Amino acid sequence: MANIVVDAKGLNCPMPIVKTAQAIKALASGQTVEVLATDAGSVKDFAAWSKTTGNELVEQTKDGGVFRFVLRKK
Repeated sequence: MANIVVDAKGLNCPMPIVKTAQAIKALASGQTVEVLATDAGSVKDFAAWSKTTGNELVEQTKDGGVFRFVLRKK
C-alpha cells in the first residue's frame, strides 16, 4: 500500500509528473507514491523522471485506460 496516492487522471503532460514531484517531497526516503494517470505519454515520462531523479519506479500497470505507477523515494 502506497503512502500517498496521486490522482492525475484526465491531466496531460507534464501535470502527472508535476503532481508526483510535489507529493514525493512530503515523503521520507523509502516511502512510496502511487500515481493514477490516463495520459499514455506518462509511461515514458515516469520512466525518464525516475532515472533523472533517482526515485525508483517499483511497479507499472495498465487497467483499461488508466496507467498506475508506484514510485519509491530515494
